[in-house]
This record gives sequence, C-alpha cells and structure tokens, in this order.
Amino acid sequence: MPRLTTLDRKDLAELEPFFELVEGAMGFVPNSLMTMGRNPALVNAFGGLAALIQGPGKVPGELKALISFVASRSAGCQYCMAHTSHVSVNHPGASREKFDAIWEYEKSPLFTEGERAALRVAQGAGQVPNAVSDQDFDALKQHFDENQIVEIVSVIALFGFLNRWNDTLATELESTPLQFAEKNIAAHGWQAGKHSPG
Repeated sequence: MPRLTTLDRKDLAELEPFFELVEGAMGFVPNSLMTMGRNPALVNAFGGLAALIQGPGKVPGELKALISFVASRSAGCQYCMAHTSHVSVNHPGASREKFDAIWEYEKSPLFTEGERAALRVAQGAGQVPNAVSDQDFDALKQHFDENQIVEIVSVIALFGFLNRWNDTLATELESTPLQFAEKNIAAHGWQAGKHSPG
C-alpha cells in the first residue's frame, strides 16, 4: 500500500502535456509521477532530466535500458525492476534474448566485453555502500570514452533517485509493468511486495 496518496491524473491538469509524452513512450503514466505531482515543478525538472538522460546519446538505448534494470535490481527496488524490465524488452531495437540472459551477463555470449563492463558498474553502483572498484572503472574505460561514461553514470544516478523514491514511498505498481514482471522476472526472485496494487 502506498505511503502517500496517489493523486488522480485529472487533478494534475497542468502536467497533462508531459503525461501524454510519457504515456506515448511507456504505454502508461507511472504512479511515481502521480505522487511527485504534489510538486509540479519537481515533475517538470525530473522530466527534463529523465528525457535528457534516457534520450538518444552516444550509448545505445538498449544498453541504457539494461543498465537501468541492473542498477535497480542491485538497489533492490521491485517497482523499478518491473518498470525497467518492461522497458528493456520493449525498447526499440531491444533484444528479448539479451534481456532473458541478463541474469548471467558476465558469461553469456550475447554480451560484449563493453556491455559487461557497463553492467558490472551498474551493479556495483546500485549497492550501498557503492561497490564499484577501480578495476571495474578501468574496464569501463577500455570500451567507452569519458563522454559515454558520463552518460552511463547518469543513467545509474537517475535510477538511484527513482529507486529511493519508489522504495521509500511504496509506490503502487501499474498493471502493465506488474503483469510483465510477474510473467518474466518472478522466476528470478522478483516480488511486487509493498508495491502490490490494493
């Protein structure tokens, strides 16, 4: 059960243009935004940051989606794991086979050494305290330039915010990511837990 009341979309009419963009990209509007909507300026600032970080860049969108999932899994946020798993499979150009192998990215032949390095950093950075080692970062530098590394760390940091936000507020999962997670990641230990509807 959410720890704060989730506002109704109709009560946040000033944010409707942003909600329409989000709905077009994700297929739904996350309940996290309906709680964040108590401060419309925060929604607008967050939306701008998220669009900048998750939009086209020098790092492939598929890899950014996988980084989001691994960082959220490492942080233990079940809400964000449901969202990022759904996005990882539905992102344009995404490989379902690669997502299905994410649990063994270190060994799967579907992943390049560069992808492994990025996912290793995401896994370490999602932990508290941060577990990224100098060796992890050196491996990342072998495959990505500094501008790309800023992009990778930005994705991790964005989900650091979302992991803390949703896990603290026990944000209720929407039906689309909930159903996807139940079907696709529950076998790997995922549970909706406090994010269950109702």
